[in-house]
Formats: sequence, C-alpha cells, structure tokens
Amino acid sequence: MIEEILAILLAVAIAAALYYLMKKALTLVINAIAGLITLWLLNSFNVLAWFGAPDIQINLVTILICALGGLPGALVLVLLHLVGIAI
Repeated sequence: MIEEILAILLAVAIAAALYYLMKKALTLVINAIAGLITLWLLNSFNVLAWFGAPDIQINLVTILICALGGLPGALVLVLLHLVGIAI
C-alpha cells in the first residue's frame, strides 16, 4: 500500500517538474522569436541605416541574447550597435 502511494506521489512530482520546465521553455522560445522578429524587421526595413549604422548580424550570440532578454534584449542589442559596440 505504501509503495503505491509513493509511486503516485513520485509520478505527480515528476509531472509537476516537467510542466514547470516546459512552461519556462515555452516562455524562452516566445521571447527568442519576439526578439528575432524585431531584429529581422529592423534589418528588412533598413531602420538602422537612418542612423548611419549597418544591419545587425543575426548569429548565435544575438539569438542567445534575444532568447534570454526577449524584446528588451533586442533593444539593448540595437542600442549597443548604434553606440558602436558590435556583438
């Protein structure tokens, strides 16, 4: 009887942990997509050319910054790029 209760509690704990991790992973993916779409739109419409700066390269570093920072991360990338700090 005790083994069945422990097995059920363990299954519920594993399900709760997986739900929490998947929820966080989905948030990370949505943030990355929002930031990358922002950078892509800025590059497509040559918005940075209005300020005399070249387009921002979309590479692994910019993807990671956008994934962790989302839209504010993309804006930080744009500000750093406009100041002259290339990432």
